[in-house]
Amino acid sequence: MTAVEDSFSAADEAAMRQALKLAEQAIGLSDPNPRVGCVILAPDGRLLGAGHTQAAGQAHAEIMALRDAQTRGEDVRGATAYVTLEPCAHHGRTPPCCDALIAAGLGRVVAALGDPNPQVSGQGMARLQAAGIRTSLGLLAVPARELNIGFFSRMLRGRPFVRMKIAASLDGRTALPDGRSQWITAEPARRDGHAWRRRAGALLTGIGTVREDDPRLDVRWVPTQRQPLRVIVDSRLETPPGARILQPPGQVLIYAAQDAAERARALRATGAEIVLLPDPSGKVDLAALMHDLGGRGINELHVEAGHKLNGSLLRAGLVDEFLIYLAPKLLGQGREMAAFGPLDSLDEAPQLLWREIAPVGEDLRLIARPRGWAL
Repeated sequence: MTAVEDSFSAADEAAMRQALKLAEQAIGLSDPNPRVGCVILAPDGRLLGAGHTQAAGQAHAEIMALRDAQTRGEDVRGATAYVTLEPCAHHGRTPPCCDALIAAGLGRVVAALGDPNPQVSGQGMARLQAAGIRTSLGLLAVPARELNIGFFSRMLRGRPFVRMKIAASLDGRTALPDGRSQWITAEPARRDGHAWRRRAGALLTGIGTVREDDPRLDVRWVPTQRQPLRVIVDSRLETPPGARILQPPGQVLIYAAQDAAERARALRATGAEIVLLPDPSGKVDLAALMHDLGGRGINELHVEAGHKLNGSLLRAGLVDEFLIYLAPKLLGQGREMAAFGPLDSLDEAPQLLWREIAPVGEDLRLIARPRGWAL
């Protein structure tokens, strides 16, 4: 069996941290595949090759590292490969990475954690060990899992990891009573928000936000090699055909509950795809929406919506993480972060656990998950 080690050397940890840094370069590139980095070291600790997963259908991290070593003229026989996720063992769009490592004559493979994909799930490490390669698992598993939290969500739950982004005043208002919200937070926070958009396979908003703010809902303020899918929850197909969110680049998916044929034709003419997912109340079935996105290979879903849709997602128990930017200003009356309740007692209030509190420019970035949340 693959060894699960309680302790690793300082050199092991340094190499895996380097592999994790490489894996971060796959953000905005590798979806729906996981973000993986690989570093190959000689027995004396010398770097032989390194790489990260490329776009879907292209080389995985292990192959990129082997190619890098070949370009450098290095012999990897007997070397150690540090990989942030178990090497794949199945034929997908590319051949199994574990076979490539075996053929290259690696002496040891250290993986941060196992692959949750049922087509792999331990088989990659088992095949390496059967070929006589020493294997170990568990080095820096927590940050490796967080980097691919969406991939784990899709593999284990069949739906994306849902991150809800909210920009609010210190007193929790996201807009004035008439809906105006641009801009509550300052530019550094808005730029940071685009970095979080880039992480996602899809960006979701509601018809209310489309009609009031007319957002583009794309990634503009940080470099990206891929625009996320833009998703609109629009029960009655009221999205204006001239809305900016429908404009290139990127694809648009509209979930509706009513089949309004004429409006549907106008929206399809813009290139948008329309999916009918009604619930018994005549609105979009949000749980079914999440599983449909999972079936489309969406790992992380980034929500930027208004208080009504936020409240609906919260009531449905579909929010995995809150990404909140708080501005040092007070709005008094205005729209809340999420419309739900009223609660009969404080015990009914959703309980959260802070994961991070950090300044971004003059604003604060707060990250929290529901108390008891687990994947």
